[in-house]
Amino acid sequence: MIRRLFRPNYAQKLSLLATLPLIVAGLCIAALVAHQSRSMAEREIQVLERQLIEAKKAELRNYVTQARNGFMHIYGPAAPNDEEAKKQVTQILSAMIYGKDGFFFVYDYDGTNLVSPRQTEFINRNWAGLTDGNGVPVVNTFIEIARQGAGWHSFMWEKPSTGEEAQMIAYVVGLQDWQWAVGTGVFIDDVIASIATSRMEVENRVRRTFIYIGAITLVALIFVFASGMLLNIRERRLADAKLKELTQRVFDAQEEERGRVARELHDSISQLLVGVRYALETVKRRISRGEFDAAASPLDKGVDGLATAITEVRRISRDLRPGVLDDLGLGPALKALTDDFAARTGIETEFTTVVFRNRLDQEAKIALYRIAQEALTNIERHSGATRVTMDLRGHENGATMRISDNGSGLPTEQDRSHAGIGLRNMQERMEQLDGTIRILSSRAGRDSGTVIEASLPLSHLLPPGDELAAHRLP
Repeated sequence: MIRRLFRPNYAQKLSLLATLPLIVAGLCIAALVAHQSRSMAEREIQVLERQLIEAKKAELRNYVTQARNGFMHIYGPAAPNDEEAKKQVTQILSAMIYGKDGFFFVYDYDGTNLVSPRQTEFINRNWAGLTDGNGVPVVNTFIEIARQGAGWHSFMWEKPSTGEEAQMIAYVVGLQDWQWAVGTGVFIDDVIASIATSRMEVENRVRRTFIYIGAITLVALIFVFASGMLLNIRERRLADAKLKELTQRVFDAQEEERGRVARELHDSISQLLVGVRYALETVKRRISRGEFDAAASPLDKGVDGLATAITEVRRISRDLRPGVLDDLGLGPALKALTDDFAARTGIETEFTTVVFRNRLDQEAKIALYRIAQEALTNIERHSGATRVTMDLRGHENGATMRISDNGSGLPTEQDRSHAGIGLRNMQERMEQLDGTIRILSSRAGRDSGTVIEASLPLSHLLPPGDELAAHRLP
């Protein structure tokens, strides 16, 4: 059972292949949505926090401005050592309380508290060096800000209404003539609570999004699994049918090739050898009768017939597997093929090529050579062309072979059942090598003709330094 689980069959592999990407995509989408949602929500929360704090700061600035307006008529004309004026100002600030926790405070530059109406135990005591629960300096920072004119400070401070520490923001201004740090603060625990609530809502929203995505993914998985099973059954049937068809086509191609070779042997080699035999038998009879001079003529005919038979054997062998393709490469092989085609048919044939910077691999050479063979055979049998051009060249995207003729072009409904390897097999050869083939045909008068263009990708070109191909031309 364990072995079967870890060795899935074909259908299980297809199901895994279909469902695993969907699961991974669902997880990635969920993670991306969660990340984007959190990022966007965090930016919105930060904007909200800044807006709330800015509102608090504006409120504090207004309080301090109102306080200064309330005692400026006393502070303005007073001397630095006017104790009576200082007393009046401290009384005014002590009376300025607002809300449940709002109050004004005053420290001199030595750190002594002069005003603290809600926490009177601070008054007339020196608090220089005072820090909050997090170690943040409080009074010394007040004095430093006051010496610079005015500014903000955030720290933890005991809330008068509850006696618990909470985050406070204070605005401090300096009265330089009296060396006072005057300010007020506001607690922002409500802002912090609002921000925490917003973050909790974001987490709840992200959690719901995960649930929705999970549910959608589950439904999609069920649908994909069901569809995969149906497609698997259908594709297996089609694959079986195509396999049978392919097998039959292989058998047909083998039988056709065997029939062609048999016809070649019977029509040419067999007839030539029969003629050689008759000639040798004639020579034998004449020699047996002592007619040595008369034996020379039939002997010459037998030698000529034997030489012709040898030539035919070489031609058939070259058609089956040209040695020049292995020895010299595709270019010389195609050149020999076109020269033989021109000599045999009388059709004007031109072959051009350029030297490859890279060299074609063996599979590509064989495929292009067979396509050229089939194209020339079709031109000879069906086109009625008087001129054929073939061009082979490499380029930055791979290699291309182009064969064109000025024949009658292809019929509207091409009958491919008697075409040997046929156009369909040309297409299949290129598809096996990830290449493409284009067939363009016209039957319009002087512009009639057919163009076959086969292109191979760059992956079938070997580097110039490849030891296996360095000694071969393209």
